[in-house]
Amino acid sequence: MNLELRQLRYFVTVAEELHFGKAALRLHMTQPPLSQTILALEELLGAALFERNRRGVALTPAGLALLPEARRLLAQAQELPQLVQRAAAGEVGRISLAFVSSADYSVLPPFLRAYRAAFPQVQISLQEATSDLQLDSLLNGRIDAGLLIPPLPDRARVELDYLPVLKESLMLAAPAGLEVLQTPGPLRLDQLPPLPLIIFPRAIAPGLHDAILAMFRAAGITPEIGQQAIQMQTIVGLVSAGMGLALVPQSVSNLMRPGVEYRALAQATPLVETGLAWRRDNDSPVLQGFLELLRKNTLC
Repeated sequence: MNLELRQLRYFVTVAEELHFGKAALRLHMTQPPLSQTILALEELLGAALFERNRRGVALTPAGLALLPEARRLLAQAQELPQLVQRAAAGEVGRISLAFVSSADYSVLPPFLRAYRAAFPQVQISLQEATSDLQLDSLLNGRIDAGLLIPPLPDRARVELDYLPVLKESLMLAAPAGLEVLQTPGPLRLDQLPPLPLIIFPRAIAPGLHDAILAMFRAAGITPEIGQQAIQMQTIVGLVSAGMGLALVPQSVSNLMRPGVEYRALAQATPLVETGLAWRRDNDSPVLQGFLELLRKNTLC
C-alpha cells in the first residue's frame, strides 16, 4: 500500500481537532471511515500517531514528528498545478548558455538583467567558451544555446537555428604611448609601427580571423603574428604588456586596462557579428521564452 495525500489530509485534520467526530465533520464524512483511514496510515508507517482514551485524542511523538512534514507535503501538492503551468510557460526551469568572451562586454550583461527581471524563477547556467567549442556542445546537446561568432559549418546549419544579435565594427587596441597615438582621430593601418599582431587562433573563429588579415593585406601590410590567445581579455592584456597590437570588436573597448589605448580605424572594417545558436529540435519552454525575449532586445 502506498502513502496517499488523502491519508495525510485526514491525519492533519484529526491532529488539529484532536477529536475524530469534529474532524469527520470538517471533512464532510462519517467517523468510521475516517478512523479506518487513520488506522491504515498507522499500519503503513509502522507507528501509532494518536493516543486514544476516554478523555480524548492526543498526538504521539511519532504523530508530532509527522505533523509538520504532512503539512509541508500537502502545501507542495497544492502548488503543483501552478508549478506545472509555469513550467509549461517557460517561467520556471533551467537553461544552459555559453558565450564568447566579447559578448561579455556587449550584449550579455544587459540581456541577462532583462531576462532575470522577466523570468526570476529560471536558473541560468553560464559558461564562457569559444565558438567552435560551443558548436560541438550544441550539436551534442550539452548546452541549450550559445552566443557565438558565425559562420556555422554545414552540419551545424542543418541541426541548429541561428539569430543575429549584434553587429559591430573592429577597432584598434594598441599599447599606450605609441607616437602615432598622439594624433587624434581614426588611424589607418599603414600609419601603425610594425608591431606584432596579437590574434586568436583561426580555428576558433575562422571568418573573423581571415577578415582581420584581409584588412592588413588591403593596406599593403603582411603582419607578423606574435602571440595567439583565445580570450579577448587575454589579447587586451598582452597589448597592455606591450607585446603587440590587436584588432578587436568595438565592444571590447569597454574592457579598460592600463597601458592600452583603443582607436577607431579610418578604413571600413568588416562587421563582427554575434548571434545566438540553438538546436532546432529543442522544444524547451524555457528556451522558447529566452528566444522570445532576445528577439525583442536584439540590436540587429
